[in-house]
Amino acid sequence: MDVSFRLELTTPACPIKDMFEQKANEVVAALPWVKNVNVTMSAQPAKPAFAGQLPAGLQTISNIIAVSSCKGGVGKSTVAVNLAYTLTGMGARVGLFDADVYGPSLPTMVSPENRLLEMNPEKRSIIPTEYLGVKLVSFGFAGQGRAIMRGPMVSGVINQLLTTTECTWGELDYLVIDMPPGTGDIQLTLCQVVPLTAAVIVTTPQKLAFIDVAKGVRMFSKLKVPCVAVVENMCHFDADGKRYYPFGKGSGSQVVQQFGIPHLFDLPIRPTLSASGDSGMPEVVADPQGEIAQTFQNLGVCVVQQCAKIRQQVSTAVSYDKFIKAIRVKVPDSEEEFFLHPATVRRNDRSAQSVDEWTGEQKLQYTDIPEDIEPEEIRPMGNYAVSITWPDGFSQIAPYDQLQTIERLVDVPQLTPAQHDRFK
Repeated sequence: MDVSFRLELTTPACPIKDMFEQKANEVVAALPWVKNVNVTMSAQPAKPAFAGQLPAGLQTISNIIAVSSCKGGVGKSTVAVNLAYTLTGMGARVGLFDADVYGPSLPTMVSPENRLLEMNPEKRSIIPTEYLGVKLVSFGFAGQGRAIMRGPMVSGVINQLLTTTECTWGELDYLVIDMPPGTGDIQLTLCQVVPLTAAVIVTTPQKLAFIDVAKGVRMFSKLKVPCVAVVENMCHFDADGKRYYPFGKGSGSQVVQQFGIPHLFDLPIRPTLSASGDSGMPEVVADPQGEIAQTFQNLGVCVVQQCAKIRQQVSTAVSYDKFIKAIRVKVPDSEEEFFLHPATVRRNDRSAQSVDEWTGEQKLQYTDIPEDIEPEEIRPMGNYAVSITWPDGFSQIAPYDQLQTIERLVDVPQLTPAQHDRFK
């Protein structure tokens, strides 16, 4: 008998899809009644976890990755561009946003046929340009070159470029954002407007680079954005059969050790890597089998795996258990799981509807909330909070930090498998 079936993955960039296909073939072919096996591989990308709270232009993007260094000249744009094209090569749908208005790099590093952004007059939206399958937006493609303007105006321009690219980003698996240097107003605006899935940190071996990068890692930490990898650029070069470290060793590993970032990738000093950035052809496209491309392939696999892990943790962090009538909490990157009474969570709301913003006086009274209240819906909001909708129509924003301070339920009954299936 001939057997045909489809194996559906959660991302087209799955790094082990070939292994899945091979194993599926082997397992089915081993059945005694099977003569031929035909496996079709497909992907149903994860829907954006926070689509309801996003600007329309970002609602069809599954993962948003910030590439940041907080210091200029360390190769951040090189990493962002090559990472974007690596993810495309892995089968993902990718966009690349150049957020540096003062010194946009994208127009130099890629060579799209259309070098000007266009407007859709009917939808009043920006249409990205495209090069080798990656959608691109940069202030450098706006016909203005580099900006000469004050910070608040720049923040507005970035917001407009990013969020009014409505319906024209289309469905993306990954949007890579090339962050501008620093930790000021522009960076904070980006982090607050965009629900970043994760960040990749770029540094060089010098101590000065580490000092600035550390500021950036702390900024992402405060904004609850996980840093999933460190790329140490310009690490070394090989000559006369020896390896030389002209800028010293250890900045990247120091970031990893001090901040607990799980993955470190080294990039050597290579004239071809620099030349590819100036020629408009990314190195991973120009030499897809080379050592640099292999490093970016490993980085791409890391990003795909970590984003999937983060999404899983966020989507299951807070849920309502109907059987025990309790809110179950397991904060990302924590092994602890605990339960909260719904009424207690509702009474601890700290919004302006519950607490007077000027006096701090409690407006919501204890008796205003019935003891048997149950949430209607719980949705993640970024990597830091959930939105809980209650029967009275009130939508409560509950940060993980706050949930961890609320009085917990004890002696919670355990759910049997049969009960779990019943109340799922």
